[in-house]
Formats: sequence, C-alpha cells, structure tokens
Amino acid sequence: MSALPERLRPLDPASSVADFADTAAIIASLDLVISIDTSGAHLAGAMGRPVWVLLCSNADWRWLDVRDDSPWYPSARLFRQAWAGDWEPVIERVAFALKAWLT
Repeated sequence: MSALPERLRPLDPASSVADFADTAAIIASLDLVISIDTSGAHLAGAMGRPVWVLLCSNADWRWLDVRDDSPWYPSARLFRQAWAGDWEPVIERVAFALKAWLT
C-alpha cells in the first residue's frame, strides 16, 4: 500500500480500534460495509447499516439457503459462491451492484 500515492490509500482505522464500540463508531460513519462473514458484518447488520456479505458456498446456517437477503438483518444483501473457492463471479456481482448503488 505504501506504493500508492497518499490520496489513493484507503483509510485503515484498525490501529485505533480497542473494542466493538470503536468498531460500531466506524461502521456508523460508513455508507456501506462490504465484508465476508465476520463480526463486523454482523455488527453492521445489527446496527441497521447497509452491509453486503460475501458468503462461501457452504455458508453458516444462520444465513439460510438460496437467499440474497437476511431476515435477521434487513439492511444486509448477500452474495453467495456457487462453487467452493470460486470467488471471481461473486466479486463481479459485487462490482456490478456497487456501480448500480453509486448511481
């Protein structure tokens, strides 16, 4: 990342995060959280913040099956792998959705 010009470097607030309250404060300032199935994704969903979750083909049962939404987190959108290890189509769908979301 140091090869990137300063203005293009992504913000990395990790060094200032001590607990979930700090994480929640960061999430509250974001327009959208894009994550794999992590505590941050669950926290964003619980806060009602827009969150897109990238799920592996054998995702945890809590995400249910064959859905692109979650009854637990109405603000969540799910992007699932069709086959184990095949992330390229998932990333392509996220990129397409992000372009649409930005317009």
